[in-house]
Amino acid sequence: MEFLKELFLFIKERKKYWLIPILLVLAIFGFLIVLTQGTAIAPFVYTIF
Repeated sequence: MEFLKELFLFIKERKKYWLIPILLVLAIFGFLIVLTQGTAIAPFVYTIF
């Protein structure tokens, strides 16, 4: 949790607000991959990438 706290402080201090959408998209893709790993949906999700 310390990493996330420091990351958000960095974004706030340096005014790098354009990083927030990029991080959100990466988190969603990561969650999708972890969620569908080992299920029947996995081949369909991997074709997106």
